[in-house]
Amino acid sequence: MKRLIGTTLFTTGALVAALVLPGASAQASEPEPRIDLRVLVVTDGGPATEAIAAELDAAGTPYTKVDLNRADRPVIDAGYLADTVGDRNRAKFQAVVLPNDNPFPAGSAEMTALANYERTYDIPQVDAYTYARPEVGLQYAVYGGYAGSLDGVGAQTTAAGLSGPFGYLEGAVPFEDNSPAVGESYAYLSTPAAGADFTPYVEAAIPGTTKRGSLVGEYRHDGRRELVVTFVYNQYQQQFRLLSRGIVEWMTGGTHLGSSRNYFAVHVDDVFAADDRWNSTLNCTPGDVDCTDPDAVPDPIRMTAADVDHAASWQTSRGFTLDMAYNAAGTVDFRADNNGADPLADRFVAKRNDFRWINHTYTHAFLGCEQNTSVVPWQCATHPNGSVKWVSRQSVSDEIALNRVWGQTAGLPLQNDELVTGEHSGLRVLPQQNVDNPNLGPALGDNGIGWLGSDNSREPGQRQVGTATTVPRYPMNVFYNAGRAAEQVDEYNWIYTSRAQGGSGICEDNPATTTCLAAPLDPATGYTGHIVPLERQIALGHVLANDPKPHFIHQSNLAEDRIAYPVLDGVLDAYDALFAPSTPVVNLRMKDIGQELQRRSAWRTAVQSGQVTAYRIGETVTVEGPSGTTVPVTVPEGTLRPDGSAFGEAYAGGRSGWTSLAGTSLALEVPSVQALTADGPAPARVAAPAPAARIPAGVADPVTPGANG
Repeated sequence: MKRLIGTTLFTTGALVAALVLPGASAQASEPEPRIDLRVLVVTDGGPATEAIAAELDAAGTPYTKVDLNRADRPVIDAGYLADTVGDRNRAKFQAVVLPNDNPFPAGSAEMTALANYERTYDIPQVDAYTYARPEVGLQYAVYGGYAGSLDGVGAQTTAAGLSGPFGYLEGAVPFEDNSPAVGESYAYLSTPAAGADFTPYVEAAIPGTTKRGSLVGEYRHDGRRELVVTFVYNQYQQQFRLLSRGIVEWMTGGTHLGSSRNYFAVHVDDVFAADDRWNSTLNCTPGDVDCTDPDAVPDPIRMTAADVDHAASWQTSRGFTLDMAYNAAGTVDFRADNNGADPLADRFVAKRNDFRWINHTYTHAFLGCEQNTSVVPWQCATHPNGSVKWVSRQSVSDEIALNRVWGQTAGLPLQNDELVTGEHSGLRVLPQQNVDNPNLGPALGDNGIGWLGSDNSREPGQRQVGTATTVPRYPMNVFYNAGRAAEQVDEYNWIYTSRAQGGSGICEDNPATTTCLAAPLDPATGYTGHIVPLERQIALGHVLANDPKPHFIHQSNLAEDRIAYPVLDGVLDAYDALFAPSTPVVNLRMKDIGQELQRRSAWRTAVQSGQVTAYRIGETVTVEGPSGTTVPVTVPEGTLRPDGSAFGEAYAGGRSGWTSLAGTSLALEVPSVQALTADGPAPARVAAPAPAARIPAGVADPVTPGANG
């Protein structure tokens, strides 16, 4: 499959950016209405509406949330939904999301107002999770359908779904089953009611029959459109993550503020250096500060030239680029001990342009406080007055500069403003060091560092450190001190089994963060049978969440048994099986990831502060905001600039990009679509209140991968 490698496309826009889009129907005697590019999310606090809100948040799509449980919530009436601007009617929301098809009491004026609003302005409605019944175009599930769990079931996108809002998928929509002890799904499978204008988009087999029932479908009636979803989900579940893009594209017609991609990047730390090896007898890592056994003898793991060849060939076969975070002292020391020879470094330098490279400091020194390793766990060394001893500014700067100079001399294609310190040191690390090394920020400035890798498990948010902005990285649970699968399994068993089963008991002592295995993994099969599938699922979850943060492993994982590749192949193989070629994995380098996260943060602030207004009038979309504001925009495929060139980047069947509001206008031509026309001026018909639908425990309280041990 083709993969995108590079930065997100930027397009220059204007203080007022005009995009030509599909028009809304209007009476010939009055101006076409203005439709604001904002979604109304009406929530009852259930997981389904909250999941859709989370998807809008991640994409940067503005929305207004009305919580039905709050006594001080606004009343949803005609005035709340629409008004006039000058002589033009204005619809304040381009789409409506409800907990179900009618969450209000019988005879509710609010539901009537919503139905009339949707009918008047051709506003689509998403029923986030609703009961299968004729009021949504489906038969009751009791009449030849099914109501129950879909844990582990494989649903399928229909031909209509693939030619419509879910065309970015390959077809399969597998449901998670993370724990056999907890229900993680519930659905009402049913077929369209007689005479209903209902189009299934996602279906699953109805147990005990040869029929398939709808899970997601479009119901057209009474001049209105509803996306009817008859299964419950939360924002973390794979089945929702696969469908979330299509839900948003359906309700917005593919035209909205915000954008989304599926990202995957992998950093390989400690290249040129050697990593200490786990000792299965001592249950520690000789050479590590926490392994104090006097009989402990280090047995380092270091890649070979053949491992470099394998990595390069693997990249070519996968269309994917690894980021090599290197420590030059590793090869300098190796040559000193081996009469000037280092086949590993020679091969890497020869193939240097096959990889991306990141400065990982010269010796991988700890750059925070000076460590007192005479105690376990280590402590920060202190002066006689009790103040902390910090690694000096000069020492930090030397680690950065010496590594950079070596890389430049070797011709590595470096991005000089990127840095990952050894163990993310210099940044605060709890419990021993609760603040950054005060010398870190100045040293970063001395060396022009703009992007600094951090550990997402410690600090998931971006922040400023001197001149640098952090880029949180996900640690993969493929251990740095394992070059062989048996070593990984042995250490895994030590960490994740109870004391009674021969483990360390760490999982018993930390139940909030660590789950104990039901039994130790088999040394022969535990890696491929348990660890690889689990790590694949966790990483794939990040990929599907519009999350650009990189993952990191270590050079030891590309050596010996090359234990990283089954995990990486698992992620990419699973992705390729789920997504169409129009939706490739986006593989960015660290600086570009940092900029993407930074743009999102600035955009979130602009939206929350009300700085940006966007609306559609007929075939024109207008975006207004302070000059220089960078805005993410998604539009349908076929959208062109006035000069005939395409807007943004093609992705998932649409086009999207970041547009900077600058000094000239931006007009985009978008293929027109036919709007749904109401039958007449009569008020819309309102269905009876929707029955309560079941929500199993594993949806209300998400079940994490591996929760079954």
